[in-house]
Amino acid sequence: MKTKLFLLSAMFAGTLTSCIKDDATTVVHNYTDDEYAVLTQKLNLPVEVDEYGIQLPQTLGGFKTFINSKEATLGRVLFYDKRLSSNLEVNCASCHKAELAFTDGEQFSPGVTTERTSRNTLALGSFPSFTAYYGSGGTRMFWDNRAGSVMEQSTETMKNPVEMGNTDLAELADELLQDKMYQILFEKAFPNNPWQSNEDKMLIALQSFVSSIGCVNSRFDKAWADANGDLTTSYPSFTQEENRGKQLYMANCSSCHILTGSSFFGGTSTPVIAANNGLDMDYADEGIFKISSLPSDKGVFKVPLLRNIELTAPYMHDGRFATLEAVVDHYSDGIQNHPNLHSELRDANTGQAKKMNLNESDKQALVAFLKTLTDKESLAHVRYSDPFKG
Repeated sequence: MKTKLFLLSAMFAGTLTSCIKDDATTVVHNYTDDEYAVLTQKLNLPVEVDEYGIQLPQTLGGFKTFINSKEATLGRVLFYDKRLSSNLEVNCASCHKAELAFTDGEQFSPGVTTERTSRNTLALGSFPSFTAYYGSGGTRMFWDNRAGSVMEQSTETMKNPVEMGNTDLAELADELLQDKMYQILFEKAFPNNPWQSNEDKMLIALQSFVSSIGCVNSRFDKAWADANGDLTTSYPSFTQEENRGKQLYMANCSSCHILTGSSFFGGTSTPVIAANNGLDMDYADEGIFKISSLPSDKGVFKVPLLRNIELTAPYMHDGRFATLEAVVDHYSDGIQNHPNLHSELRDANTGQAKKMNLNESDKQALVAFLKTLTDKESLAHVRYSDPFKG
């Protein structure tokens, strides 16, 4: 009997131990205690690395974007570090504020001099996923599409004498690595990697952070998911005006400013990358023509996506429109018949610039729908915030 009781007790203890092991959650700290003590002197970073990949909903392909989270963590710190500018007063976030969908609310942005930029700041937060949209190779950076990657864009921006004014990026990266904080973050992001320069590592990290930006929690996204990806039906969570605006958007805007279904997110449609949208007959800024010298590129600029458009005023490459209402007015009856006007903005019968002739009710409905694309929830995520203390 004693033997049986002993065996039963042993079996129970073994089972209990097994359950305890199965239920235990192993927490993997990215930093040693000493490393974390150094980092937290200046930074608010979690001891476990934030996850920077985004799980896209089924309506946008259902896949998870891959981002190296340790690179992105370093990139986040660099993005907010004013040492990247020549006067130590400007960082990337000066022009790209998370709460404004990574724009700055200015027509033209201030930098390290008394001059301002020649174009309006493009929103980095206008995408369901930055990396899904730009990672396929079909799209490029800047209003004139001249940069082929975030690394190239970051290089130009940091070297630009108006924006950040740092001409020697190799020297900048080496100077940053004199800081013990950056020694730790660089080593975590690029462990045992002597074959890449510090400059390249800095640019790769910035690219990883920017590529992690994405917004998939707007009211539109939630209503669209509830409708199983149907864009034609009325959404119960929308007002009558918002549903009317959605109809108008799909009929007049979606061929250029796609919401969904593009090849970047598992769909089949091809987005319009650049277009002349009839702002002027004679452009002071000739857009892509300045890069290509092709007459067909005069007045042609990048076509942005419109997530968080409510937050990114003023609008157009030159920030000429202060409100969404002004933008809608332009497309309703202000499109100029420029020779390079995109075909989607021409009347198929006359070849002239389209006149959408929206009435005031239509205009209000369209603006109401555009505001359903706002996703403050994603933009407020701590992984996009300033990690520096004080």
